Amino acid sequence: MYIPPHFAEIRPQILHDLIDQHPLGILITHGAGGLDANHIPFHLLRDQGTLGSLTCHVARSNPVWQQLATGDEVLVVFRAAEAYVSPNWYPSKHETHRQVPTWNYAVVHAHGRVTLRDDERFLRHNLAFLTKRHEAAQPVPWKMGDAPRDYLDAMLKAIVGLEIQITRLEGKFKLSQNKEARDIHSAGEALCDQGDSALGAAMIAVAAGKAQEAG
Repeated sequence: MYIPPHFAEIRPQILHDLIDQHPLGILITHGAGGLDANHIPFHLLRDQGTLGSLTCHVARSNPVWQQLATGDEVLVVFRAAEAYVSPNWYPSKHETHRQVPTWNYAVVHAHGRVTLRDDERFLRHNLAFLTKRHEAAQPVPWKMGDAPRDYLDAMLKAIVGLEIQITRLEGKFKLSQNKEARDIHSAGEALCDQGDSALGAAMIAVAAGKAQEAG
């Protein structure tokens, strides 16, 4: 991924936070059938290894796991907020007209090596983590014990687990850091006004930090 220095985010905690908050990743593999991309919810284990690990499961009928071997390199892409940015939102544009449109976003690329996990203990553990995390906000959280045992056993036999040891994390947080603080702030406010509040708030924070640095 092309990352100009001013857009680079290298702090593991910040990159892990993005993965946690946006767990639907794109698993990119290169097997015998060529390049493949699958959209999968992941569970991040921050403390496993130097950079953490990712776990997930796929349908047994999905050929991706059959085209992989333990130890293969894979890439998982996680994306947070994104939005178009109009040059009209920059005060400097109205003074010099020397601005162009752009697109801002925050993404993390997690490179790693995969291990195929077809054991029931791993699958149950992974499903329990995912369920507990994503059911937590429900008025009456669903749990695996709510399903009949024979039904759940059949569902477990229909999936295969993947465990990815992260070997490299790349973060690109493109928040107009290459602009003046006033331009970043103004564009961030415009994004908030149109409903892109997460990205807008991040840009406003960047503008505040840049203004503080300028003294």
